[in-house]
Amino acid sequence: MLHRKIYQLCSDGREVWIFLRDQQRWIERARILDIEGDLVTVRYETEEDDEICSWEEMIRLESIGSVMQKLATVPRGDVEPLVSEDCPEAERIRNHHPDGNPD
Repeated sequence: MLHRKIYQLCSDGREVWIFLRDQQRWIERARILDIEGDLVTVRYETEEDDEICSWEEMIRLESIGSVMQKLATVPRGDVEPLVSEDCPEAERIRNHHPDGNPD
């Protein structure tokens, strides 16, 4: 089942967080590039001493303990969230009533 889920995440091209149980570490914000047999190829970046390093790593499927993906982000603080009235008219969802009359 993990193999199917990782294949789906690879197809989606979304960022994931992967926990490697044999090394007890997280790979953050990685993209799954390929799955071949029991090898998963991922690409990610790290920041070290004012440098950004790009890594490509091949991981055995059995080493993966957990895979997470971010679903949403909500800003903290005094940020006013957007509501439907702030949406452009062309993008608004119309309310449909059974009697055919709009709001």
